[in-house]
Amino acid sequence: MKRLIAGATLMALVAAPAAWAKNRSGVVTVNVDLSAQSPGQEAKLWLPYPVSDGDQSITDIKVSGDFAESGVYTDREHGTPMLYARWANDARSRRLTLTFAADRREVRRRDFPPKEAPWDPTDYRQYLAPTSLGPIDGRVKKLADRITSGKTTVLEKAKAIYDWTCENTYRNPDTKGCGTGDVCSLLENPGGKCTDISSLFIALCRAAGVPAREIFGIRLGKKATEDITTWQHCWAEFYLPGYGWVPADPADVRKAVLVEKLDQKNPKTQEYRDYFWGGIDPYRVRLAVGRDLTLSPPQAGAPLNTFGYPYAEVGGKPLDFYDPRGFSYTITYREK
Repeated sequence: MKRLIAGATLMALVAAPAAWAKNRSGVVTVNVDLSAQSPGQEAKLWLPYPVSDGDQSITDIKVSGDFAESGVYTDREHGTPMLYARWANDARSRRLTLTFAADRREVRRRDFPPKEAPWDPTDYRQYLAPTSLGPIDGRVKKLADRITSGKTTVLEKAKAIYDWTCENTYRNPDTKGCGTGDVCSLLENPGGKCTDISSLFIALCRAAGVPAREIFGIRLGKKATEDITTWQHCWAEFYLPGYGWVPADPADVRKAVLVEKLDQKNPKTQEYRDYFWGGIDPYRVRLAVGRDLTLSPPQAGAPLNTFGYPYAEVGGKPLDFYDPRGFSYTITYREK
């Protein structure tokens, strides 16, 4: 069991959705130390930077360290905020600490209008476009058309794709990090973690003409203090015309099914499916959105497939953000 739950808070082990808290508050601290990485070279660091929105309040942000410069920027295409810091090549110490207080509320969006409002897909073309690992033509388009056959509205199509994803994917605990979200590979083997399962849902939505996007964040602990360094999580949202963005998290459905050893006929499986359709728990903080990101200032490496983890370059070469010990960063949570 320990292998299954490492790196993520599996709410299913504690209680069913009806018993989960409606709000969660705490302080998140990110500590980065690049001092041991290739001395004598310039070092650059980008961290996902949380901001307040309708579902979370971010306050008491503090940044400290021995960097030569720092700033908060956004990428041009998605508007994802990020904290940037740079150390000169003669720096002997490269340390940075980011802390923030997060008040997060449970989200339940299911009071959908009885009739779909008129909308123009060109207004949402960014969320209907393919990504480098998420094509929307070929096999993906054929599958999306089959899943949504007979469905005419955005809501009907999104729900059909959500149901299909819950029934035809599985969580693979051996997947590195959150997964890469390689949709073509997932069509061959539909097992992975949250980015994989969310990306498949999103690619199918976009292929069916439903605007959709990934949300990248980190889970908050349930205990008074916890190490959440590897608790990154990705979930999905689709846009319902005349209503707004609606969350969907088929990956957490598949996680619960794995951990509790449920099958599709088990009433608890349906409970999870009902909950994560239009709802998400408060044990998470939203950090970033978008795929194939060019950071700001631009990184030397290729566009980032995802930006849910810290990213750093030393001497123009990226570090492995999936290896927090080698990269040398920790993320902790403390209950308020």
